[in-house]
This record gives sequence, structure tokens and C-alpha cells, in this order.
Amino acid sequence: MLDYVGLEEELTDGERAFRDEAREFADERVRPTIADHYEAGTFPEEIIPEMGEHDFFAPNLEGYGLPNVSETAYGLLMQELEACDSGLRSMASVQGALVMYPIHAFGSEAQKEEWLPALGEGEAVGGFALTEPEHGSDAGSMETRAERDGDGFVLNGQKRWCTNSPIADVLVVWARDASAEDEPVRGFLVETDRDGLEIDSIDGKLSLRASSSGEFTMDDVRVPEENVLPHVSGMKGPLSCLTQARFGIAWGAVGAARDCFEEAREYATDREQFDTPIGGFQLQQGKLAEMATEITTSQLLAHRLAELKERNELRPQHVSMAKRNNVEMARDQSRIAREMLGGNGITDEYSPMRHMANMETVYTYEGTHDIHTLILGQDLTGLSAFE
Repeated sequence: MLDYVGLEEELTDGERAFRDEAREFADERVRPTIADHYEAGTFPEEIIPEMGEHDFFAPNLEGYGLPNVSETAYGLLMQELEACDSGLRSMASVQGALVMYPIHAFGSEAQKEEWLPALGEGEAVGGFALTEPEHGSDAGSMETRAERDGDGFVLNGQKRWCTNSPIADVLVVWARDASAEDEPVRGFLVETDRDGLEIDSIDGKLSLRASSSGEFTMDDVRVPEENVLPHVSGMKGPLSCLTQARFGIAWGAVGAARDCFEEAREYATDREQFDTPIGGFQLQQGKLAEMATEITTSQLLAHRLAELKERNELRPQHVSMAKRNNVEMARDQSRIAREMLGGNGITDEYSPMRHMANMETVYTYEGTHDIHTLILGQDLTGLSAFE
């Protein structure tokens, strides 16, 4: 695998072992059928408990049966899962960073004990619900409301683009508390069997097809007080979750790009035209050299983020830079890899075109490329371009 500047040498034995475990799992249990799932528009649900057995859900958290691996080990996990398919990494990323993380960071002890072991073991599946039909980048303008009613709340509203929701047991729903002054955003744990909750799959996707995406409507959905995340109020809650998830995306995109590079390099050394492997032509070598350089610089950025995160020095703006850069890199390099494969590259026998299509989604979700550009611009100038 591409490791041009010897980052492998910096890994601990534990990090390397966890990386290898994830790579072996993806290669043996998912890769052989992922093209079929992509074509069918399905996620291989049968592997979810196995992923739990391997500690692939929020392994960088501590307690409740979670292994508390290093942030580098967690990033390497995301890298290996996305090298197989973005849908695989998305499932684990949402389960861990967007569902388990807010319960771990903001939940009550009872909520942690009820949900973290089950989610960590893959016995339960969770979804994160922030985006609405009319509110994506401007999530703070959400219309979903929670109204206090006796010893609980009644939720009304719509959510869209909620990964895992069609197969989920619980949803972390962010809604405005209409009963409180200034209507602060709060998090609610909503079990998917509650009356008034109707979940539909989003079909017809041309990207991230091997992922379970959904939308749902809440019509007077009642949840008890104990389902409210007690230790957070305001947009800090969902935004802190997204920072955790974007960290994983920055790593995962490197995995997708690396897989494209490996496919292209192998093809270039095997495929002969004009009585010589096409990898011997200057144009093809130029493409491989550029691809390797871009992937390596993105690897370095991801590893630096992990170091900062371990020292509690990581800022959301750092993550915005890495998400923005690494996903754009993977988007561009997957296209080049597909190009190198010629006509064969448009078939499901090879991964680059699947990665290329998936990157169109990753480029947009959890903060579009443009939004992360403006986040960096504001940090660099002190001037906001959002208003």
C-alpha cells in the first residue's frame, strides 16, 4: 500500500494491528460483494454485528466496553473502511461519531448504560438527524420543534439525509425546544418504534448507493424527559458531533484515493498497448506521480490532525481544512484513476468509478466544500461571509 514517506514507521504495534484487522475485514467480508450492494442500492446489514465484534464503532471512546484506541488508530480504521467503500465508512462513522459520541459526551448515565454497549457491539443501530428538507448548510434555522408536555416532550418536524435511519433502532434528533426561552437546540433520543414516526428510504441515489439513507416525519412523537440529552444546549451539540465525524472523513477520503491509486498502478503495469505496459508511458507515469503526491500530502495532514486531537489542541477549523482538502483530493484523483483504466474503468470490476461517484456525496455532506472554505476564510480574516 502507498506509504511514500514512511508513516508506517511511526505507528505503534497496537495501531498497526488495528489497521490490519480493519483492512482484512474489509477485504474479506465486504469487498467481494460491495459492487453488488452498490448496484442494488443496499447496505450489507449482516456485517453490522461483526463490525461490533471488531470494535469498529466509536473505538476511540472510553468506558462502557469501548476500547479507547488512539486517534491515529481510529483514523486508520476510517481509512481502511473507506478504501473499500464510502458507504461502509459512513455507517461506522455515523454510528460512532454522530450517535455514540453525543450520548457519551452529553448523555445521562442511564442513557450511556442503555445505549453505548448495544451500539458498540452492533446489537443496535443509530442515526443522526440534523438536516431538514429546507435546511442543510443553515442547520441552525431548523424548523423541527419539541414542545414540553407533562413529563416529556412532543416532537414535530421532518428530517432528511439521515444515514442509517431506515435500519436504525434509535435516532439522535436535534430540535428546537419551543418551551424554553430563545428556543435552544437540544438533542433527543427517539426510538424508531415510537408512534408518529414514519421513516422512508431515499431511493434513486447515483452516489453512496451502498449506504442506507433515509428521511422521516415526526407527527406528535412523544418521548419522556429521560430521552433528552441533559448536558448540552444550542448548536454546540450537533456541531461538536460533526467535528468528530469530519475528522474521520478526512482519514477516510485518503483511503478511497489510495484504493484508486493501487488499482490504477496495478492496471498500468499489467495492461499492454503498443507492445509495452501503459505504465511505461510518460503521460501515465505523470498521472501516477501526481496521484501519489496528492495522497501523501493528505495522509500527512490526517496524521497531524490525530496528533493535535490527542493533545486536545484540535480546532474545528483544522478539521474543516482537512475535510475540504482531502475530499477534493480524493474526488480529483479517483477521476484520474478511472481515466487510466480506459473503458474498463466504467465497469464494476474496478473500484475507481464507484469511489468517484461516492466522493460527490462526501464532497457535499457534513459541511459542503464551499461552507468549509468560508469557515477557513472567517478564521483567517476574522470576517464572516455567512451573513
